[in-house]
Amino acid sequence: MNTADLFNLSNTAVLPFWALMVLVPNWNWTRKIMGSLLYFVPLILLYVYFISGSLNEETAAALANPNLADIARFFSDETAAATGWTHFLVMDLFVGRWVYWEGQKTGVWARHSILLCLFAGPLGLLSHIITAAIHGKWFSPRPTDSATESAAA
Repeated sequence: MNTADLFNLSNTAVLPFWALMVLVPNWNWTRKIMGSLLYFVPLILLYVYFISGSLNEETAAALANPNLADIARFFSDETAAATGWTHFLVMDLFVGRWVYWEGQKTGVWARHSILLCLFAGPLGLLSHIITAAIHGKWFSPRPTDSATESAAA
């Protein structure tokens, strides 16, 4: 397979996990699948393959002491761009999975944040942080008067 085929495959490979988290988050199989980290391994191996084909003395020096012009030049190469994109796929999915599990544990609605993670991981993370703060401020259970009185006695 060439770089373009592997790039297309990597894009398609992550979609089932996103679909599970967004469409059927409470399904038992979703929890089982998202409870594992094994589905990351093929993507990580693909990343290793891409980066090993992208690194040479010049690119390693550019990445070790980055400046914008060198990074732009590095990513102008097709394999380097595929490396960067695979990095985004892995890390966005990892953040999306974290948001998914936080939503499952806390009851905070997370579908919108997971969708944002799919397209822009940091925005999805920010969305979840804001949503969790709002949920904690306005929707967390508050002690009832009788519970407060019992604790005081």
